Amino acid sequence: MTAGFAGGEERWRARLGTLRQVVRQEVVARQVAFHVPDLPPRRVLDAGCGQGTQALALARRGHLVTGLDTSAQLLGDFRAAVEREPQEVAGRVRLIRGEAEAAAELSGPGSFDVVLCHGVLMYLPDPGRLLDTLARVVAPAGIVSLLVRNGDALAMRPGLLGDWGAAREAFDGVTYRNRIGVDAGADRLAGLTAELARRQLSLAQWYGVRVFTDAAGNDAPLPDQATLEAIVDCEERAGRTDPYRHVAALLHLVATRAG
Repeated sequence: MTAGFAGGEERWRARLGTLRQVVRQEVVARQVAFHVPDLPPRRVLDAGCGQGTQALALARRGHLVTGLDTSAQLLGDFRAAVEREPQEVAGRVRLIRGEAEAAAELSGPGSFDVVLCHGVLMYLPDPGRLLDTLARVVAPAGIVSLLVRNGDALAMRPGLLGDWGAAREAFDGVTYRNRIGVDAGADRLAGLTAELARRQLSLAQWYGVRVFTDAAGNDAPLPDQATLEAIVDCEERAGRTDPYRHVAALLHLVATRAG
């Protein structure tokens, strides 16, 4: 992840099995799978991979994955998860400790067919540097997947929770204090789409993530399996349907580089 994230890392790790985080990961995995089918095998970079939920899912499906993160603890969690996998899956995963912006130094231009960068831009003082790097390392006709805080809906969460002071401020803001206690930034769909276009990355599709469950408690536990599947189904459908996706807590943008 990033230096800004480090202050809330332990809270993040402690909540990975809670309702909000499981819904996020499951919905994003479905959205990624739509754009990255099992065949042919792709070269994948997960820049800011954290504990590796999305990267490991892609490795299980046959893709060659490089996970890059600054956190020794989260990379350790990822490594432990890889060690529990069959050898054919584990052999598809490479883990590197380092800044996401350094990806271009680790690999040449166009080295990856798929680049994931989920929940990272919000912690950077200058997200443009990382966008430059992602555009550089993705191959022609490749895919860049970004998960960011939705700047067009910052007032939704505090409003639903009855924090009217925060809601009023959020209407005009692009920064917020998140649930792991860290100040972070948000992106508006139009602005981020324009930033991608300036780097020859064309928006192919965008989704909302956590339309209904974002106001759930920080430590809300998972329900029974049938209920969880119903929640994820509804969240996934809302995330690709207007008007619901516009008010989601997170935006998932999938962009392609010209072939």
